[in-house]
Parts: sequence; C-alpha cells; structure tokens
Amino acid sequence: MSNDPLVIFTPSGKRGRFPVGTPILTAARQLGVDLDSVCGGRGICSKCQVAPSYGDFSKHGVTVAADALSEWNAVEERYDRVRGLKEGRRLGCQATVQSDIVIDVPPESQVHRQVVRKAASARPITMDPATRIVLVEVQEPDMHEPSGDLERLKAALAEQWDITDVAAPLHVLQTLQPALRKGKWQVSVALHRPANSARHDILGVWPGLHEGGLYGLAIDLGSTTIAAHLCDLTNGAVLASAGVMNPQIRFGEDLMSRVSYAMMNPGGDREMTQAVRAAIGDLATGLAGEAGIDPDLVFELVIVCNPVMHHLLLGIDPVELGQAPFALATADSVTLGAAELDLAGVAPTARIYLLPCIAGHVGADAAAVALSEAPGASEELTLVVDVGTNAEILLGDTSGVLACSSPTGPAFEGAQISAGQRAAPGAIERVEIDPATKEPRFKVIGSDLWSTDPGFAEATKDTGVTGICGSGIIEAVAEMRMAGLLDASGLIGGAEATGTGRCEPTGRTHAYLLHDATAEGGPRILVTQGDIRAIQLAKSALYAGARLLMDKRGAERVDRVVLAGAFGAHISPKHAMVLGMIPDAPLDKVTSAGNAAGHGARMALCNRSAREEIEKTVRRIEKIETAVEPRFQEHFVNANAIPHAVDPFPELAKVAPLPIVSFGASGAQPGGGGGRRRRRRA
Repeated sequence: MSNDPLVIFTPSGKRGRFPVGTPILTAARQLGVDLDSVCGGRGICSKCQVAPSYGDFSKHGVTVAADALSEWNAVEERYDRVRGLKEGRRLGCQATVQSDIVIDVPPESQVHRQVVRKAASARPITMDPATRIVLVEVQEPDMHEPSGDLERLKAALAEQWDITDVAAPLHVLQTLQPALRKGKWQVSVALHRPANSARHDILGVWPGLHEGGLYGLAIDLGSTTIAAHLCDLTNGAVLASAGVMNPQIRFGEDLMSRVSYAMMNPGGDREMTQAVRAAIGDLATGLAGEAGIDPDLVFELVIVCNPVMHHLLLGIDPVELGQAPFALATADSVTLGAAELDLAGVAPTARIYLLPCIAGHVGADAAAVALSEAPGASEELTLVVDVGTNAEILLGDTSGVLACSSPTGPAFEGAQISAGQRAAPGAIERVEIDPATKEPRFKVIGSDLWSTDPGFAEATKDTGVTGICGSGIIEAVAEMRMAGLLDASGLIGGAEATGTGRCEPTGRTHAYLLHDATAEGGPRILVTQGDIRAIQLAKSALYAGARLLMDKRGAERVDRVVLAGAFGAHISPKHAMVLGMIPDAPLDKVTSAGNAAGHGARMALCNRSAREEIEKTVRRIEKIETAVEPRFQEHFVNANAIPHAVDPFPELAKVAPLPIVSFGASGAQPGGGGGRRRRRRA
C-alpha cells in the first residue's frame, strides 16, 4: 500500500492517495470530483475554493493535522486581499497536500450544483400567524402628564386593540421615538405573540401605515440538505424557495459521525454550530434578494430538524444523543431571538420557533410530519415514512400513533454508491430495464427524454451523463431484480447466467453496465455488488423500523403508506416495494406527501394554533427506540432479501411478479414478492 497522503473529498466520499505537493485541484480532477475551475489553476477565477477540515475523523479512519495543507501562498494572499476568501477557505489550485486531509467542496464550487428537491407544497394553510401588524394612534407627550413614549404606545395598544401584556427589546426602543414623530403619532407596530401565551413582543415600529410587508421563513434543517421557504405572513404565499447542502457534511455524512466528531475533537460541536448557522444566514439573505424584499422585514423563522441538528443549531453539545439513554437537553418547543443565534439575513428582532422533539432520535422534523399528515386523525392504519439519511417513521390511526427512527445512512442520497452523486443536472434519476433484452434506458435530471429517445444526446450535451442519484439507484436495483439480473439475496448474475454481456465480472463479483460514454470521454456507470449491498443495508433499516412499529400495534398489514421527505417525493412506489423498503400494500394506497416536514414548518409559521396543536400531539405519540428493541435485528436481517426473506408481498405479486433466479453457490432462494416462501427447518 502506498504511503502517500490520503485525500478524502466530501460530500462525494471519493478518496485517493497522492504524493506530497499535489495541488488539491489536481487530486480532485484525477478522482473525478466535481470541483470547478475556469482559469487553468492560476488563482484568478476563485471557482475552485475548498474548505479543509482538521481533527480526528473516525468515520474516514484519519486524523488530519493542522499542517495537512501547504501554507497560504502569495496568490491566495493577493486574492484574499483584493476579493476576499471566506474564513476557512483555500484555493484548490494553490493549496497542496502535505499529509492526510479531508476536503469539503462547497456547493458554489461544484460544476454540477445540486438540485435540492424540497419544493413548497401547494396545500392550503389557514392563516393565523404569530406575528401581525396593527395601526395605532398614540397620545402625544404632555408636560403635565409625564410618561415615556413606550408607555403611551402600550396604553394605545390596550385601548385600541385590547392588548395589555407588551414587551419591547432594545432595538425597538432605539427606533420608537423617530417613528412616532415622523408618523405624527400614528405608527404601525409588528407584534409577536408566542404559542400558549398572552404576552406580545414588539418586533418593529414604522411611521404611519406600513405597507412594506411582513415575512417569515420556514426552514427544514436536514442532515444532508437545508431547505427554506420565504413566506408572506399576510396571506401565506411562498415568495421564494431554495436549498443548500448542509455544510456539516464535511464533519460526517450521518448523524452519529457528527456526534463522534464532537466527542473526539474539542470544540468540534462549535465548529458544526457555526457552519450551520452561517448556512442558514446565507440562505435567508439569498431568498430575500431573490424575492426583492428587505431582510429586515423577515420577522419570524420556524425551524424543523432532527435532534442532533436541533442541538447543534442551538449550540448544545450532542454527545448525550450518541449514547443510551439518548437524552435530549429539552424536548419542548423552543422560542428565542435570531440575535441569540447570530443569524444574518433577517430582522434584528426576528423570533425563532423550533417545534418540539418527540424523543432522543425522533425530532422536530418528525413532529412537523405528524402536524402535516395527521396520522392520528386517520381511520385507516397509516404508515408515514420520511425517507432520508436518518428516516423517521410514524404509524397510527385514531387509536394512537407510534414513532421511531431508523439509521438508513446516506446511500439513498447517492453516497456510498460507486457512481453515485447528489441530485444534480446530468444525474440518472429514472431507470427501466427490458426483461427480455436486459437493455436499459434512463432519464437524467435536466431532461424529460429517455436515453433511447431521439434528441437525448443533444438535450444533455451541456450536462452529460455524470452519475446516478438516489432515486436512480433505487430504480436501477429494483429493475435489475424484475429483469432477473439480481436474485433475492442481492447477488448479481454473470453474463452466462443472465444472458447479457452487460453483467461484467469485477473481481469475485459482477456488476451491471448501465451506461458507457467512454467513447465520448464520459464515464462508465456501473451498478456494482457493493452498490447493491449499500442499498440493502439502507432499505433493511427502513423496513425493520416500520415492521417494529407494526409489531407493537399487532398489525400484519397497513392500510396506507405515505412517502414523505424531499427524497420520498421522487421514489416510485412500485420500485420501493420491489426493493422491500416498505411493507406490502396496494400500490394505489402508496402516495407521496412531498416535503411533509417543510409543509409542517409552514403550517407552524402561518398558524399560531398549529404550534399549540403539535405541542399537545407530540406528548401523545409513543416513541419506540429501535436501538434497544431485540426484534429490530431479526427484522433487519430478514429484510436484507429483495424484497424480503419471509414476509409475503401478495399485492406486489399482482403488479410485478418477480422471477425466481439464484446466482449463489448454494442455489438457495429466499422467498417474498411472489416467490416461494423459504422453508424453515424443523
């Protein structure tokens, strides 16, 4: 094995060893990492900015020293002096490898920037925001009846609006007197009333009638992506939506990796806190600019997130969430000022509301899904699965709701996949394989054409076919199973057994060739045995969590399945069931809720009573901790088969009977999905 330093790039996960002195840009190009550069490495364009990370990365098996990169050179110093580099950034064309290093490629440095699929739902929301504007006439000061301007404003609010419990922060006091006099004692007042409270906080004062608007942000802070919707608090309209990669990915792709980083690196939790707060501030600033509004008119933020993100956002060390009994610092909702988190892009007096968490591994994002989908109000036994790096699962009806989380990992996001990538233009997102010819066709993000359609090459010439994202790998594996290229145990057959030369030997296993663009200088995109295994592990965790909740309810079947989350919105129900990601159910009873957590955040932003409702609801949800449930491992092992080793899938068999093939040495054929049930030994 080479003794050259190891260079690891995030979020792609690509790695390789390079001699000391190799520029980071050179290493990225040789590994096929998506790092932009248009100046030829002369330090002029700034496109190749990267963010090195230092410390102990147990997930990657490396410790990164403070001198792992070369010192700043004259080119970087000149660029920083003239145009400015963000703190912690280096130019990939100038920084060279000195020892093992972890390099994060930020979204703005990627050629194929991610499409963050967390669009706002169009479902209606009843408007009753916690922040509103009222117009008041304030008594002018009188030397014979001395009182302060604030006290007379409070008296006017009590007399004209019956609002008696009022508080004002320092920023309001600093602007109050000029506003009163300019408005000739008539002012518009922005008032915020927290949930379950009679108190009103004054967030802003304007002279006369304020017609500049009142806005809020609904933010879904995920492990992998951060999505935000800028909303008009007068009518609920979504004015702009955007998403970015969560910069904490460079500290670990999954939650436990980030907890481990905080445990092993003093100050690591503060690094992650600063990174995510800066990302939210940048996102808020960008949305305000896109919508053409003044950021100082953004007075409310509602944030939903999992418990680890919750703690890191608030600056709470997440170490207790990494070990039993997985104790939260607080499970209650949290209301605080944006200034306390030093958030940019919003009003100085803006208020932040975090939904309550359900338990140590089931967070405010799951609470938002419960608010949006209301499984506890359904007459049908409904399974709601929020698919992500850490999946939250709800099962319930009018008799009660159960909840758990399952550590699915980042495979569904395209990570840990040989040709995997985030959802970006050029990524394969849909796959079909002809069961007779074994030939594939696919769609890529950015084009509506199938690869076999006339004009596909022209339509994709700008992006090319660059890799495969999460929805694409799910469909590819399911299609391979339906085409007889993959057996129920997850083994890929060879060319002779499958009847197609696309099944190539790769060492002791086989891989399926999905796309070969080497003639045009492009990549060969294969589905490898390792890819199959990564998807099996992810889907097994998801199914095992759902099955555990069904056990607790004494249910063998569910009436309805709802796929939630940005990723869940792009999963084909049939392919999900072929894989065995979800329990068997009629396909017309498997629906997508889109970004349910984001919709729940918008509900809480636009309707104060929704906050009160979810605070009551979460206390009635029964939490099941998968980490201590003995049957979870049994369900996990059985779910490794595709679709399942023992559970029958009669509804799936009606629409997609699976071929009985076996490529293992023993020829054993697990059951499920219309195949034979595995015979148990006596």
